[in-house]
Amino acid sequence: METKIFKPNQIDQAAAEIKRGNLVSFPTETVYGLGADATNVDAVEKVYKAKGRPSDNPLIVHVADVKTVEKYALPLDEKTKKLIKAFWPGPLTIILKLKPNALSKKVTGGLDTAAFRNPDKQATIDLIKTAEVPLVGPSANTSGKPSPTLAEHVYHDLHGKIAGILDAGATEVGVESTVIDMSTKTPAILRPGAVTQAKIEEVIGKVDDSEKKVGKNDIPKAPGMKYTHYSPSADVQIVDEKHEWKKVIDWIQSQKNMVGILATDDVITNNNWPKNTKIFSLGMDIKSASHLLFAGLREFDLNPKIKTILAQGFSNEGLGEAYMNRLSKSAGQKHFDQV
Repeated sequence: METKIFKPNQIDQAAAEIKRGNLVSFPTETVYGLGADATNVDAVEKVYKAKGRPSDNPLIVHVADVKTVEKYALPLDEKTKKLIKAFWPGPLTIILKLKPNALSKKVTGGLDTAAFRNPDKQATIDLIKTAEVPLVGPSANTSGKPSPTLAEHVYHDLHGKIAGILDAGATEVGVESTVIDMSTKTPAILRPGAVTQAKIEEVIGKVDDSEKKVGKNDIPKAPGMKYTHYSPSADVQIVDEKHEWKKVIDWIQSQKNMVGILATDDVITNNNWPKNTKIFSLGMDIKSASHLLFAGLREFDLNPKIKTILAQGFSNEGLGEAYMNRLSKSAGQKHFDQV
């Protein structure tokens, strides 16, 4: 299969592929998604096959407006309406109870809930409206690998497996949306993201922020709760926020293999790096670091000489919670402790 590259002025062509039951990757403000008609069971099955995604891992449904959500979900409560008014369009995914038989179990993972999002990306809103159907849209990558923030990342993983990629340049946020479960008595954040707990609580009051553990035989309510995510081939380790980089450099000098460094500009410029080091800048602060994390992991993943990736850690607060959530999963919770 030839994978075509569509520009934003070619929405009609991309939408035509969706209507045919084919897969088209689309940009959002967070990462690139792998789009298929959420009402077409055969198309949804193609998503799982293209990604190598476990069949019990539910998919997020992307919509162009609230009316589409109301078509499939039970009546929205006041807190949900407040969240939608405050954060849509934007990087917030909301899990809601569904009307009976509203969506295929292939979309929901067999649950009576579904995750909905209204992305803040005009090209994708136009795609949804032109295709005239909501789109499932997990990250457009091979399952378990770092999420794509550029069309090139999607092409690397999925060319020949999907019909096309709607290329609108780099994504803005760089980490996936916050996921909040509004189907339970107490709202619960299941995945941190750019919409922080503090921002949510300003709108609807206290929410549960404990990360939910999913057993081997349980069905997760949201992506990222059960299966390995964001993992490059190299060994990833977190350099804690207060760790001395001089000791890290001493360790690198003792290594024969290439070491990749993901760090902010101040860390990069204030240290002398050994020759066996490859550097990827995370910019100036946590905002830029969150935007660039997946791009850095992917760049190093393409270099077979890099056997270890050392990534700068941040405080687990605000946007840092989303950054550290993704980095910790990439590292399998491993922290740099060779000193």
